[in-house]
Amino acid sequence: MPSIVIAAHNEEAVIGACLDALARQASPSLPLQIVVCANGCTDRTVAIASREGVVVLDLAEPGKSAAINAGDDVATEYPRIYLDADIIAPPDAIAALTERLASGPPVLVAVPRRRLDVAGRPWPVRAYFAINERLPAFKNGLFGRGMIALSLDGRRRFEAFPTLIADDLFLDSQFSDDEKAEVASVEVVVAAPHTTRALLQRLIRVRRGNEEMRRELGDRARPSNRWAWLRSVVLPHPHLIVAAVPYVVITLTAEILARRSPPEDGGWGRDDTTRRSPLDQG
Repeated sequence: MPSIVIAAHNEEAVIGACLDALARQASPSLPLQIVVCANGCTDRTVAIASREGVVVLDLAEPGKSAAINAGDDVATEYPRIYLDADIIAPPDAIAALTERLASGPPVLVAVPRRRLDVAGRPWPVRAYFAINERLPAFKNGLFGRGMIALSLDGRRRFEAFPTLIADDLFLDSQFSDDEKAEVASVEVVVAAPHTTRALLQRLIRVRRGNEEMRRELGDRARPSNRWAWLRSVVLPHPHLIVAAVPYVVITLTAEILARRSPPEDGGWGRDDTTRRSPLDQG
């Protein structure tokens, strides 16, 4: 029986669809233990998530790592799947990830492949992700998928998530490449920010969190590869040189701004444009 831990901070626009997708995959042969860790919510997240078959933790303070740790304290089953509240698990995703951990060449962590939704986004956002989606870190890392499954032995690799932002980087640092597997039959759709400003805010959060995590983990963390965009993307694909211009500008701007004070929302600092209905995007 997989345990699915979902950290949720003001997710009323997306948590229902996330849980509906999981409910469609549950069956007598694949029962699911679902734990929603609502943290610092001021909207209807708790009310919407409170349904049969779902354990809801209503935590007063916002903070993703603390929420995941609280969920881990309640969850009892394996594999342990960490799912972002805005990710819709595709049909049979849970079964496929579970099966991959239990069979085939032995691995400790399994992830889906990702597809970026950039439809309707402004050109700088589309250009940024034209480079970003081809970076090596997104081919063999655990980043940016919103769904990570760990076996029991994989979860035993660490005691708890550190109280830092970069949970993906932390998990990635725990496993070697041959301990990870991407399940090609499972594709999650990750929504790109709807505005350039929202993209910049997301990158500031990511860079701040990654720097904190690298200071915490030292050599165990995947090092930053500042020139991967050129060596691994633009040089093999020269037609992307135009997209590289906004990519570099946005990346450098985010690095500069990330050195400033931390976000005021309890450490989430996330992009909310992907958590509103299309009618609210204007």
